[in-house]
Amino acid sequence: MPTQKGQELVVKVKKNQPFQCSDTIVNPGERVSVDLEVARLYTHSKLSVTLEIVNGRLAGPTLLVDAAIHGDELNGVEVVRQLLAKIDPHKLRGTLVAVPVVNVFGFIHKSRYLPDRRDLNRSFPGSPRGSIAGRIAYQFFNEVVMKCTHVIDLHTAAIHRTNLPQIRANLSNQASSQMAMAFGTPVVIDASLRDGSLRAVTEKANIPIITYEAGEALRFEPYAINAGVRGIHRVMRQLEMLPQKKLLKTKQPVVASATRWIRADLDGILRSHVALGQRVEKDQTIAYISDPLGSEELAVKAIQGGIVIGQQTLPLVNEGDAIYHIAYFDEPDHLVEENVELYLDNVMEDNDVEIKTGFEINR
Repeated sequence: MPTQKGQELVVKVKKNQPFQCSDTIVNPGERVSVDLEVARLYTHSKLSVTLEIVNGRLAGPTLLVDAAIHGDELNGVEVVRQLLAKIDPHKLRGTLVAVPVVNVFGFIHKSRYLPDRRDLNRSFPGSPRGSIAGRIAYQFFNEVVMKCTHVIDLHTAAIHRTNLPQIRANLSNQASSQMAMAFGTPVVIDASLRDGSLRAVTEKANIPIITYEAGEALRFEPYAINAGVRGIHRVMRQLEMLPQKKLLKTKQPVVASATRWIRADLDGILRSHVALGQRVEKDQTIAYISDPLGSEELAVKAIQGGIVIGQQTLPLVNEGDAIYHIAYFDEPDHLVEENVELYLDNVMEDNDVEIKTGFEINR
């Protein structure tokens, strides 16, 4: 309880406790790397996931930030590196558990999947006697996730697709909802839980979790990386793990009432006329699909008005391919579009961007 001392309000904060992972103990004020063996390959080589544990001097939440559950989703790897470079254990309340690469095998092979061709994010909670995907999921969930009080899971779109920075969360969970709104992306999606996903089993264990989606697989994209670092800092301040500071003015994130993919009705070459974050009207022509000679052409039209939050980047499409992900809102679309533009301007201009690739988001 706060106590009065003279004219100042003094808040007593408990000292933090040691944090144990596997056989390693991290004392308050320490920062330690831990290699957690999760499986063995047929060469008898160990397959280990590296964790960086930053244990603050003072008590507080234990936040897990993980990336590359899909091994080709690289933006989150750089988000974790930049996050760790800015964390001082002597100024941290609670514990930060940072895992830049969960799917080590997929990361090495630039692949979304594991050697058994299974999706790790459909394999939770796993089994100690299952396939390699099941074993990794079991070890990671029980040895890491279950020791944390909050989780931020970092993702990108799948290969040949890209996502507008967005948070996906179960907004009926108050703690998850607060984290989602604090992160500060322009769009928040009240997303259903998928069986076998990290988010589903973590929610079931009563641990609040949000998923950050931004950018494309196999890329480092400054706007997505910078937005991720900033968003995690905002959540850590909301959890009182970091000191409060004055933040850039941003509009309140807008929650999508629904989302839907528009699919190709023809095989051919896609010529897009819209970009991420752009507002589209019902029946607006947003792309054309044609054969290489242009003798047959089909207009792709928006099913209803909304904001583009994801799209295919590869211009070669097959009939049935998901090519545009549109979010729909209860608020006027032009206000949402303005929110997106302000957000992207802020993250593109922020001086904290460390990656220079020549890439700029097309808006």
